[in-house]
Amino acid sequence: MRRFLSWSLWDRMKSSGMESYQRGREGERRAAEYLSQQGYEILFKNWRTRTGEIDIIAFKEPFLVFVEVKTLPHGDVAMLEQVLGKIKRKRIIETAKYFIHTVRQYSNSYMRFDVLIVDMPGLPPLYHIENAFSENS
Repeated sequence: MRRFLSWSLWDRMKSSGMESYQRGREGERRAAEYLSQQGYEILFKNWRTRTGEIDIIAFKEPFLVFVEVKTLPHGDVAMLEQVLGKIKRKRIIETAKYFIHTVRQYSNSYMRFDVLIVDMPGLPPLYHIENAFSENS
């Protein structure tokens, strides 16, 4: 693709992608800080498998909480629904199951799937949706 774009357009695309990546990482950092302040123990950030990633895995008795962080400074509810669609939710759930299978010490904990929205217009700067979805939703 590079050879079909002008240098300035290519540089802007790279810059925009890097800014988006950095904005997402900063959102994840803020989300982890918020969760810690709310009494959650942060176990892992960006826990990856071959098939998926979970942004934050936290524990707050009695729940093992798998958190998807979405930084959407220009987003709205429709965009949130799109970026957290059925396929994305299924991937998170399957990755969480693999985590439970791999990290056995949490196998007796209740699982919960939360979403933490960062900087979306019309919402507080950090908006926490507990139990945002489940395997059956």
